Amino acid sequence: MKTSKDQTSLRKKDHIEICLYDDVDYLKSSGFNRYVFEHNAITEVKYDEICLKTSFYGKEISYPFLISCMTGGTGEALNINSNLAEVAKALKIPIGVGSQRQVLENNQYLDSFKIFKKVADFIPVLSNIGAAQVACLKSNDPIKKIIDIVNASALVIHVNPLQELLQKEGEPVFSGLLGNIEKITKEIDLPIIVKEVGAGISKNVAKKLLDAGVKGIDVAGAGGTSWAGVELLRKGENSENYFWNWGLPTSYCVRTVKELKKDYDFLLIASGGIKSFDDIAKAIALGSDITASARLMLQKLNSEGIEGLINFITQLFENVKNIMYLTGCSNLREFSKVNLIKQEDLY
Repeated sequence: MKTSKDQTSLRKKDHIEICLYDDVDYLKSSGFNRYVFEHNAITEVKYDEICLKTSFYGKEISYPFLISCMTGGTGEALNINSNLAEVAKALKIPIGVGSQRQVLENNQYLDSFKIFKKVADFIPVLSNIGAAQVACLKSNDPIKKIIDIVNASALVIHVNPLQELLQKEGEPVFSGLLGNIEKITKEIDLPIIVKEVGAGISKNVAKKLLDAGVKGIDVAGAGGTSWAGVELLRKGENSENYFWNWGLPTSYCVRTVKELKKDYDFLLIASGGIKSFDDIAKAIALGSDITASARLMLQKLNSEGIEGLINFITQLFENVKNIMYLTGCSNLREFSKVNLIKQEDLY
């Protein structure tokens, strides 16, 4: 009989396999396809002077992009994480680690997380733990442990009630979560980011998190990987299940959570269906500071290797620069104010 410790690693292995080889996309859109950019026919921007650099909690990064939290805590993860860290280092962009719950259970796959400290070097690394684990914390010692393992620049707490609800080994118990998040923000001297895993963070929830001291919101909305879908496939079900498509589209989350910036100082991260340069550009124009992707990065790494993924991300942002040129923007601050037109208003 498998122990709970074995189950954690086996579940992570399942997740990798399903994300690589199965169709687990939402059937509904992230919403970015509902917008078009207003073309600037008299742009005077000098293309070679367009700047994509930005800041991630005080550290300069080359692009407004991070390789989002993915994997760890299983044998397959060591090589994946080492390669992803090499990509992030080469491009000078942040990278998030997968859930570190497993290292709080045993040290069997500790190297799959320690590799970030070894390889990533100067780039921001995001530690990661789940809401179910945070909700039951009695002290912040486990948080300090996982941060130290990867020498983290920030801590991600992923909130995933839908996934926990549908997961056959799930723990859909979140009582005490918000209070413990507030304790972490007061006691841990790092920026705390809260991210969903695909169902989206609403403006109302974001406000409660910001009031608790959180310094980053990763909306992780519907339109990309359906983690409900991943768990349903693990149970032998399919996309006909109502909850496969539960959630708020990413574009809606970005547009509405952005409204809180007039009262709160926080980093707004757009993930969930970020599949193209067009998605990245529209997410920034709608109000996000940083964009992020996970499953697409894993698939590209698997099919094209380190150099292929580096070239893919580089090309994404060459095309973002093209859009900035055609909308008359020389930097991200200007681009965040560019006009987006709803498709229905075009005709």
